[in-house]
Amino acid sequence: MTGDRLCAAVVALVAITGLAIQFDATFAHNGSVAETLWILLRFFTVLTNMAVALTFAAIALGYRVTPRWLGGVLLAILLVGIIYGLLLRGLLSLSGGALLADTLLHKVTPLLTPLWWIMFARKGRLGWRDPWIWAIFPALYLPYALLRGMMEGKYAYPFINVATLGIGQVALNAVLIAAGFVAAGYALVWIDRRFSARL
Repeated sequence: MTGDRLCAAVVALVAITGLAIQFDATFAHNGSVAETLWILLRFFTVLTNMAVALTFAAIALGYRVTPRWLGGVLLAILLVGIIYGLLLRGLLSLSGGALLADTLLHKVTPLLTPLWWIMFARKGRLGWRDPWIWAIFPALYLPYALLRGMMEGKYAYPFINVATLGIGQVALNAVLIAAGFVAAGYALVWIDRRFSARL
């Protein structure tokens, strides 16, 4: 196995391990597989780490992943790490498996993914339209998360909690996060072009 595929396997394993530990910690509270899956699929963090796990497992197995897809997964997991660091860190008191899962999903995977991209990804393949394509994923997640929050009375993240913040503040939060996401996407394309120019 080549170095890029071996390192991709490590990234996939970290994401899978974090998801498995989180599943076990959540399952311990309700004892239902279906309910546990439903709870976990509420979170952008879980959905994105699933995308990382599948993408890097495919790379490790020798399948070709397009630069655009890889860039979108990279940007989404970076969003997970940045939002966690700025808005979510320290809000919950965690221990045991929940703390380990939190560390793997919010810190380790968002760190390893861009490192792999810098070291191994083909450069010069991203386009200036890609940030808007990448933005489709979080744009679709927002109404899904809001609908679930309204139906269940429990929101995945405090910054989209309409019940406590009001729709105006939630809309402003969404616009700011979306703007930051697209700006980061353009920065990623610029970095990709710069790396390509040096090769």
